[in-house]
Amino acid sequence: MTIRPVTITGEPVLHRRAAAVEDFNDELRELVRDMYETMDEAHGVGLAAPQIGVGLRLYTYHYANDDGVPERGVVVNPSVTLGKVSGAEPDPDDEVEGCLSVPGLSYPLKRAEWVRVRGFDEHGNPLDFEATGWFARVMQHEYDHLDGKLYIDRLDGRWGKRARKHIKNAGWGIPGQTWMPGVDPDPFGH
Repeated sequence: MTIRPVTITGEPVLHRRAAAVEDFNDELRELVRDMYETMDEAHGVGLAAPQIGVGLRLYTYHYANDDGVPERGVVVNPSVTLGKVSGAEPDPDDEVEGCLSVPGLSYPLKRAEWVRVRGFDEHGNPLDFEATGWFARVMQHEYDHLDGKLYIDRLDGRWGKRARKHIKNAGWGIPGQTWMPGVDPDPFGH
C-alpha cells in the first residue's frame, strides 16, 4: 500500500468526467488499498480516484452511518439517484463541506438528504444501498468528483465568490499542485 499525493483544484483530472472501470483485477484492488491508506492518512471521509490523479470512476469512503451500510467501503462505477434538494439557503453551521482537493477551505452547501447508490465493490460484486443525512452528503460529494465537479463548483452567490477568491489567493487553479498526507501539514488541522 502507498499513500499518494492529493491533487489540488486546477489539476485537469479533477475537472473532467472519469472513465468507467473495465477490469476488476489485482491492479484495481491495489488502487483501492492505496486510496484507503491515502484517505486515512488525510483524515478524509471519502476519496475519489481523480483526487489522486487517476481518472477512473471509483471512490472510497469511511463514515459511520445509520443506514445499515458498512462504515468503510468502495463504490466502483457508481450511479447515484438523488432525493430532492431544498431550495433554502444552506445552514452556515450545519451544512458546511470541505474537500481534500481544496485543502483547508470549507463552505456551506445544500445537498439532498437522501440518495440511492448502485455500483460494484472492488471484486465486481454489485452494491445497492440508500444513504441519508451526512452519509448521503459524502456519497454526493464523492460522486461529483467522478463527473469532474468539485463542491466549490456548486456554491452559489457569496460563497462561490469567496471560494474563487481564496483559490486565486492560494495560487491554485493551475495544473501540477498536490499535497502529501502525512508529510505536509494537515490543511484541516486534524
